[in-house]
Amino acid sequence: MEVILGVPRNPADKIVNRTEAAARVAKWTSQGRRTVFTNGCFDLLHQGHVHYLAAARRLGDALAVGINSDASVRRIKGPHRPILPEQERMELLASMECVDLVILFEEDDPGDLIAQLKPLVLVKGADWPKARIIGRETVEALHGQVVNIPLVEGHSTSKIIKTILDRYGKGNEPTG
Repeated sequence: MEVILGVPRNPADKIVNRTEAAARVAKWTSQGRRTVFTNGCFDLLHQGHVHYLAAARRLGDALAVGINSDASVRRIKGPHRPILPEQERMELLASMECVDLVILFEEDDPGDLIAQLKPLVLVKGADWPKARIIGRETVEALHGQVVNIPLVEGHSTSKIIKTILDRYGKGNEPTG
């Protein structure tokens, strides 16, 4: 495993279970490093996700990303989602330079995962009021920081899906 400053660089080494993630975050914290945590479905990774994750990573020394399982996404977004299966979504996130850990979670919210990891920075998009950010109390009890990151206007998975349906709906299927 290639490691730079204690952080794996090989994408396959970034995808870990909760126990391993908690151990890595605890080690980084003991070394005085700040772990940033965010979470989401990250279905159909797009420019908005890229800017958001890069901004999150700049707030600390390592970025841990919790990703909703397929079953969790279906419960939250409906029966037609996710578009991409969890393994593919995890691999796409792990391939990003700014992402240091990817952790799958089955619950509909990341509260238990955040409590287990104990990150010092918790990040969500600006569309989430701080009072509604799950895990806020955990991070603030650690004297950590909760940060909202501005969204990139016009970029969303729902918008991509709508564009595809509008362009390639029935009788208009793409070729090749």
